[in-house]
Amino acid sequence: MLTHEAALEWIVRWDRQQEGYLPDREARFTALIDAAEAAGRADPLVLDLGCGPGSLSARLLDRLPKAKVISIDADPLLLGLGRAAYPQLTFVQTDLRVPGWTRALDLDRPVDLAVSTTALHWIGEEDLTRAYTELAGVMRPGGLLLNGDHLDADPALTPVLARLERAVHDKETERVFAENPPEDWRSWWDAINADPAFVNLSAARAAVRTDHTESPMLSQHVTALRAAGFSEVGPLWQRGNNRLLCAVRG
Repeated sequence: MLTHEAALEWIVRWDRQQEGYLPDREARFTALIDAAEAAGRADPLVLDLGCGPGSLSARLLDRLPKAKVISIDADPLLLGLGRAAYPQLTFVQTDLRVPGWTRALDLDRPVDLAVSTTALHWIGEEDLTRAYTELAGVMRPGGLLLNGDHLDADPALTPVLARLERAVHDKETERVFAENPPEDWRSWWDAINADPAFVNLSAARAAVRTDHTESPMLSQHVTALRAAGFSEVGPLWQRGNNRLLCAVRG
């Protein structure tokens, strides 16, 4: 039986593992939530795309307690963690790569804000364009997408910039974790799958699609967003190749 307390402990461990790849993760969360708050609506309808166990969703709801946050992921184990830890959130299992994913959300009004962090780079370019187009179809004009991720400059267009951005990120990670590195992604998954409390969720995860095709370049996301009907597109915050990308629904 997965308890509230055990779920929170696993999410703390998840957050620490994620910081091993992104030492300024909390700074990016803060920048994203600052932008969400500055959008001006106290009770927005928010979609968290690729929410994992709900780390971003919970922080966003702490800042905007009147918001309705729908947290979306394809992974039943991470969703199970989130449901046990954050009963104030609404979690929905749906795969952004599958056409019609928004039908699972049962929306009663247009979406004001879509957010994501370290998730959408796992979607290949063709699926990414479809997902952004479907997202645009449920958002109100002027609604915002805020996507925090590793989004590389295109080395074919700006080779020096691309190299230096990645070097800045790598140096920061090395500086912060040189003496005390957290566990890596694979070790976290091996540990949680070995926990008897997750037998059923691990089996459910084994039955869903978990392969990934990456779209890590900034230019891929900008092109896909413009094709989907978003107008203004650009970074709000950046450290190396770690960006917070904002797009306005046209």
